[in-house]
Amino acid sequence: MLLTEADHFAKWDTADDEAQERDFACMRAFSAAVKERGSIVGGEALTDPSTARTLRPGADRPVTDGPFAEAVEQLGGFYVIDVVDLDTAVELARLLPPAYTIEVRECLDVEVG
Repeated sequence: MLLTEADHFAKWDTADDEAQERDFACMRAFSAAVKERGSIVGGEALTDPSTARTLRPGADRPVTDGPFAEAVEQLGGFYVIDVVDLDTAVELARLLPPAYTIEVRECLDVEVG
């Protein structure tokens, strides 16, 4: 699950304690509901995109400061959950803060190495 919001970091930085607590309450409800139906494998809040380093295509993989693309919507964080199916994941995603756009995808089972 990818959590995005237009101008997320500016909004979060200017949100008052009450607004931030509402979001945290949604995330706690989500976490509890996932634990009843499966498990949280991982997840993190991410730093502002301005802190990113992007490796570009090419033999020498040039590195640039900042995100891959300029976008209004910013990826603020993610969850990796283990539940029975995609429909369950979508149902659980509805518990996350309503201001966020949530993209739900299944993980591929890929062996590397």
